[in-house]
Amino acid sequence: MTINLQKYPTVAAYAAKTGEPKWFSELRIKALTAAANLELPNFGKIRYQRWPIQLKKELAYQSSDPQLLADLKLQSAKHLIVQLGQTTVKQVGLTKLAEQGVIVCDWLTALKEHPDLIKKYFMQQAIKYDQDLLTAQHVAQLTSGLLVYVPKNTVLTEPITSYFVQDATQSQDFVHHVILVAEENSQVSYLENLTTIGEQSTTASIVVEVIAKAGSHVKFASVDRLGANTTTYLNRRGHLSDDAKIDWSMGMMNDGNIVGDFDSDLVGAGSHAEVKVIAISTGRQIQGIDTRVTNIGKHTIGHILQHGVILSRSTLIFNGIGHIIKGAKGANAQQESRLLMLSKKAKGDANPVLLIDDNDVQAGHAASIGRVNAQQLYYLMSRGLPQKIAERLVIRGFLGPVLEVIPSDSIREQLKDTIERKLVDGQKDE
Repeated sequence: MTINLQKYPTVAAYAAKTGEPKWFSELRIKALTAAANLELPNFGKIRYQRWPIQLKKELAYQSSDPQLLADLKLQSAKHLIVQLGQTTVKQVGLTKLAEQGVIVCDWLTALKEHPDLIKKYFMQQAIKYDQDLLTAQHVAQLTSGLLVYVPKNTVLTEPITSYFVQDATQSQDFVHHVILVAEENSQVSYLENLTTIGEQSTTASIVVEVIAKAGSHVKFASVDRLGANTTTYLNRRGHLSDDAKIDWSMGMMNDGNIVGDFDSDLVGAGSHAEVKVIAISTGRQIQGIDTRVTNIGKHTIGHILQHGVILSRSTLIFNGIGHIIKGAKGANAQQESRLLMLSKKAKGDANPVLLIDDNDVQAGHAASIGRVNAQQLYYLMSRGLPQKIAERLVIRGFLGPVLEVIPSDSIREQLKDTIERKLVDGQKDE
């Protein structure tokens, strides 16, 4: 059924301003209509429903001043794309990738030049646009993003690096979508950086879909540090075919309240997901992280490793869910969630969940919440170290088991630097 865009003047005005194709504008309206009958998703023990996490500002195109990025330190990268708000401000080495058939482009370019790929993969496999209220609102208000497409049998030896900078100098929501498709037997490493410039109170809705085809290998790493006045819904999804593998390495260093929804569906036989999460909460912020791996195919492997540190009056919640579906013979689901609390006023929760619907499988979990080891602190301070530095050394040791198994030296070092900055800032709140 054809939709009359003129009945939706906000969508029509945005399409006229950006040149967005009509078919996607119609999808926005379908999502907007569906949202009226959808509810917020539930995540165990994460009480976020009263946060300003829903997208209530009108859809609009707003440009950003590239000079805002003057002080942003970019990691050197052979293949790089930088976006500020809805504006792409820098691209490096993407032409070289195009010579191999690799596509890396911003959202509007993808809609106009690669509509077949967007129609095939956008909210089709990893997640549905009408799954819940937050996903429907996301589609209705989407204004920026990235498409990464790696052809069959293509092996990229250098990572693709992105910087997505929320422009919070303006009172606008940050609604961003990434699609990464790795075709059969391809290999790609992708490093995503999320950060905020400005101090306006805003909402961010970020969805990432990784489609790993048969025999492919995707290394997805992120360093997330969105601003203190940004309330965020961050949804990262993986859909894996036969013998595909995704290595997720995520550093949750955000300063504002955030719900992280990380799911990997092991659909194909022999598929494998390794999920590694490091999180640090400071001030009065609340971070709720819900990580799920669903074993659907036979002989699939899903491992979750989460370590978090809680300072001051902040809250950090880890949910780890391993679900082995009936028919997933030979599946393996393991998880570990550990929290370290540095303040008596901090709050933490580690919730392991195993759902086993078949026999002939392996599954296990570990969870712990504890405080800094007093003997370790005493030893370091007796050697002349100030308490705050001694605490940071203990924290580094606690996070070490996760950092050590991240499959990239450069990502590991970047995470270490970000952790140090986050800890120094967090200790100022003590």
